[in-house]
Amino acid sequence: MANDENMNLENSEDDITVELELDDGTSVTCAILTILTVNEKDYIALTPMVDEEDESFGEVWFYEYVEDEANVEAEPELKYIEDDDVYDAVADAFEEFLDSTEYDELLTDEDDDGQ
Repeated sequence: MANDENMNLENSEDDITVELELDDGTSVTCAILTILTVNEKDYIALTPMVDEEDESFGEVWFYEYVEDEANVEAEPELKYIEDDDVYDAVADAFEEFLDSTEYDELLTDEDDDGQ
């Protein structure tokens, strides 16, 4: 994978997607799961939108997410996470995000049942 991925944002009906161009020249459409802040930097969690038979089905990919604040019209840049400790911290933050999302959904479901 390259240090920087080419990215095009697209809005579909329910999801915001990213079109990534990989090192081998192929393109993969990914759904954006969330953007996390870890140690004052932003990271994006993506999942490839592929068939169940594809080997990358169900994977989550993490990249550093950088926006050019001086040029608001510029596309955000995705950078490969080279440091294993940083990658692990981002993965842990994503796990916490999933846990809190599941907890929030449980609370919402309980509130809906009681009304």
